[in-house]
Amino acid sequence: MAETGVALRTVAHNVRAARTRAGLSLEELGRRAQVSKGALVALEKAQGNPNLATLVRLADTLGISVSALMQGPSEGRVRVVAADAVAPLWTGEHGGEARLMLTTSGPAPVEVWRWRLEPDEEYPSHPHQAGVVETVSVTSGRMTLVVDGTEHTVEAGQTATFDGDTPHTYRGSGTGTCHLIMTVHLPPGPTGTA
Repeated sequence: MAETGVALRTVAHNVRAARTRAGLSLEELGRRAQVSKGALVALEKAQGNPNLATLVRLADTLGISVSALMQGPSEGRVRVVAADAVAPLWTGEHGGEARLMLTTSGPAPVEVWRWRLEPDEEYPSHPHQAGVVETVSVTSGRMTLVVDGTEHTVEAGQTATFDGDTPHTYRGSGTGTCHLIMTVHLPPGPTGTA
């Protein structure tokens, strides 16, 4: 698919540029992000198929947002993004998905995600860099949010927030599909967004 090739070339360019700005070798970035040097070499050559966990680890290590790794040049002052125009970055075993809709610009960017979780479907997330704050707003259904081993039920019409620098899991609960909007508030950093 042509779109996939363009997206992969954009990620390759952005990873290489961010790594260069950070003054990191492939070996050092791989060590810090827990990604093999071979996978990084392939990624920077626009080959392979990096998963969401890999992109999150790279973004956290480089001090930028996941979407900064994925976005091309800015398109202007206003961006409108349709959900079906953005490919899922995570797909669950029962049909759930996570789509990174956009990331705001500025010194402390915010990622905006759309999630769909089916009952008992879950996504475990590694801890993010210190200072990351996440919110989840359930628009329909119910989910279980597990933060540092403690479960919290979040139902339609409720919003929860937590520090993202601890292990956390999103799990669909109840009998129906859970839809939610998640925001990831990134701390201000010297590298900003790409």
